[in-house]
Amino acid sequence: MRIEFAPLNVPFRRRVQTLAVLQWVFSFIALAQCCLALFILLFLSDLWFLAALYAVWLYVDRDTPVRGGRRSSWVRGWRVWRHFQDYFPLTLVKTVDLDPKHNYLFGLHPHGVLVAGAFGNFCTKASEFEKLFPGLTPYLLMLPFWFRVPFYRDYIMCGGLVSSDKRSASFLLSQPGGGHAAVLAVGGAPESLEARPGALTLQLLSRKGFIKLAIKHGSPLVPVFSFGENELFNQMPNPQGSVLRGAQERLQKLMGVALPLFHARGVFQYSWGLLSLSLSLSSAVGRPILVSRDPCPTREEVDRVHTLYLNGLNQLFEENKEKYGIEKHRHLSFI
Repeated sequence: MRIEFAPLNVPFRRRVQTLAVLQWVFSFIALAQCCLALFILLFLSDLWFLAALYAVWLYVDRDTPVRGGRRSSWVRGWRVWRHFQDYFPLTLVKTVDLDPKHNYLFGLHPHGVLVAGAFGNFCTKASEFEKLFPGLTPYLLMLPFWFRVPFYRDYIMCGGLVSSDKRSASFLLSQPGGGHAAVLAVGGAPESLEARPGALTLQLLSRKGFIKLAIKHGSPLVPVFSFGENELFNQMPNPQGSVLRGAQERLQKLMGVALPLFHARGVFQYSWGLLSLSLSLSSAVGRPILVSRDPCPTREEVDRVHTLYLNGLNQLFEENKEKYGIEKHRHLSFI
């Protein structure tokens, strides 16, 4: 394989942007393991009492990830996230105003490999979400598994990440006065196994739990489509029925997390590595789908609103796809 090395005269600002994305990738694939190792080493060292005190704190603080988390404006505003945004570049596209008197459930599509669009737009201040949608506070829902990892849980909560447990979303959507936006990557871990350049297939037909939740709380549903998300990484071939796909699906059922074997570019060369490709990434926020509050919605009502959601998402895609380089003849596919 021919390796294409990065030129020596790369501008300094570009090097900084690359380092910003490098630390982001590290935080997704290795930081949790490092935090767990640090916790174990503390327990085995003369500083074991610090680990014991933290273990007590974990118990006392166990419900925080399902009760809005503990966001930090300082962490969300780190300068490194501006460099992260400029690397792609990453943009948040507003199509309509959203009334901050409501609580919203944002459905994010596609999941992609590392949900770069969701992280940059909803876990940092880089895309200026608060200015585009004044009065709204976004909370990105993440698998509960990660909130059990010592130290790591506290770091991700600083960015506004909360557990994807139903109790967590219900807590946000039931807050009086509105102003909360729960952001859910609807396709979840299974969809990440299909994330590769050109993919437009979304796992949505059987996913109706988020629809039922929105109806229970009377929260408008807002489709969000990240154009360019699936183009950021390549993935090892894993067709249905393959040994690799079977192993990935067993891991997903066991731990709730998927393990896409992805690759793109490296730090000093463009041919292979775990860094994202530098491609434009635009997340378009669509029109809200209003629902009537019903604590016990019928299956027919859930199906009706689900159809409205599919139509709203498809409309958002069709109205914007050509702006972001997708051919007119290509359309979304729901499975």
